[in-house]
Amino acid sequence: MNSQGPPTDHEPRQLHPLPRGLVELYGLMAVLFVLVPEWMAGGALFSFRDGRQGSELPVPSGAWRRLPELRLATMGLADLRRLARQQRISGYASLNRELLSARLLTRLREPSAEVRDLL
Repeated sequence: MNSQGPPTDHEPRQLHPLPRGLVELYGLMAVLFVLVPEWMAGGALFSFRDGRQGSELPVPSGAWRRLPELRLATMGLADLRRLARQQRISGYASLNRELLSARLLTRLREPSAEVRDLL
C-alpha cells in the first residue's frame, strides 16, 4: 500500500541510475553550450585588443592635472568631503556628490593660489 506515497524514514529510497551514454551526452552538451561560447568570446575580445594602438591604460594627461573637474570626478565621496572640510565649506556633510562637486568647483575656480595647491 505504501508504493504510491512518499517513502517513509525506515524505507530506503530507490534511485535509478542513468545510463552511461546519457550521462556522456549531457557532458558533451555542457561543453558545447557553455565552454565553446566562452572560448569564442575570449578569442573575439583578444582579437579586438590586437587592432588597438597605444598602451592599455593611458597616462593621465596634462588636462587631467590642469582641470579641477577631472580631478574631482576621480575622487571618492570621502575625499570630496575631506577637501570640502579643508576649504571650510559649510554643510558639506549633508551634500550629495553632485552638489558637493559643484560647490568645490566654484571654490577651486577662485583666483587664490593656495586653493589650487590643495589638489
